[in-house]
Amino acid sequence: MLPETMVPHSPLARTGCRVKRFEGSIVTLLVLALPNAATAQSTAVPSVAATAGPVIHQAQVEARIPFAPHIVTGSDGQTHLAYELRITSFQSDDNPLRLIRLATFTGADTVASSVVEGAGLQRLRNKPAAEGDPIDSLPIASGRTLSLFLWLTLPAGTRTASLRHQLTFVTAKGEIQRADDVRAAVVETPAVRIGPPLRGGRWLAVDGPGNPLSHHWGSPVAINGKLSIPQRFAIDWFGLDDGNHSLRGRHAALTDTVDADWVGYGKDVLAVADGVVVDARDGIANGEPLRPLETPDDLTARTLYGNFVILAIAPGVYAHYAHLRQGSVTMRPGMHVRKGDVIGRLGQTGAAGAPHLHFHISDRSTFEGSEGLPFVIDGFTLYGRESVEDSFDPTIARPLATRPASHTNEMPLDGDILGFR
Repeated sequence: MLPETMVPHSPLARTGCRVKRFEGSIVTLLVLALPNAATAQSTAVPSVAATAGPVIHQAQVEARIPFAPHIVTGSDGQTHLAYELRITSFQSDDNPLRLIRLATFTGADTVASSVVEGAGLQRLRNKPAAEGDPIDSLPIASGRTLSLFLWLTLPAGTRTASLRHQLTFVTAKGEIQRADDVRAAVVETPAVRIGPPLRGGRWLAVDGPGNPLSHHWGSPVAINGKLSIPQRFAIDWFGLDDGNHSLRGRHAALTDTVDADWVGYGKDVLAVADGVVVDARDGIANGEPLRPLETPDDLTARTLYGNFVILAIAPGVYAHYAHLRQGSVTMRPGMHVRKGDVIGRLGQTGAAGAPHLHFHISDRSTFEGSEGLPFVIDGFTLYGRESVEDSFDPTIARPLATRPASHTNEMPLDGDILGFR
């Protein structure tokens, strides 16, 4: 059995919805697949591009994309794909592999739209390299799986129905191996379009799409032999005042705060579309900010969400709302709701370290066994960007560097400050 540990938490992650993840045989990293993102290599790794006529062997790996990526437009105006690539090594134990280069091609292109290689790979991991690990590559032992979390930004104007990945490895004996035809179909169906999950004001998107350290995307869930990522595009929404602070008043420590000190606490939570309630719960007591949380034995809505509502808003499309305030959920399974209806109030119940709304869209009505789906919000104002840690001190003025701008049909990204219409 693989050892299980709680997701490492920064102050940012401590306030979010926490789940277990596997460590050891699954090494997680995030590859920000930006065009021309090649970086300098250490001389310890042979450069395939620079070596004259290198002998390249077929890589002894299995590489697959378990869930097809969906095209979605982010609040930055660019088109993104978020997906995972899992690589299992079948190389001999005495000659293990190290990944030294990942190139991604769109459609039938023969020129890579994205390359990450050499020392740049280390900077893209979601945790520091272990002592003794190489600094210019990513090791993968025989029989082990390396999971890559890929955030691909397509060049402007690019639309594609498929991706091809080229993986280059070096063995302990210095041999070059390559898997040159790792393909993925791209889902071109438009991302689900929804309304805002909250009313007016300013809201900070915490641990949202595009964050390499997100405890949402970086938390695969294994249930009944299937690995899925329910929170691939999840966002923890924190309320902000007009000065972009999430807390009222001055506090010696975050643990000295109470729920009412947090700007978003008690605010209306809204149905993002017409739909039917498929599951809901109330009656779980409100928590205390930044207090220790128990580790659940099972990963389900009832062990993680606290008070919650799950709506079916389209065939195979479900909206999940978690951590709602005790006594605010009047929804019951089978009830019909209209877009904009109040379905609860923002709280701190379940696996939540501070008052916020956990929201995500998935393809099943359950947390376990579901895959997170991208979504776009039909209209919002983008005020700027900020980290949740920066929002904690109400005595510090936090002016925004950009002018507010109206956006339509885009997906909020990590750190966005939004106002909903």
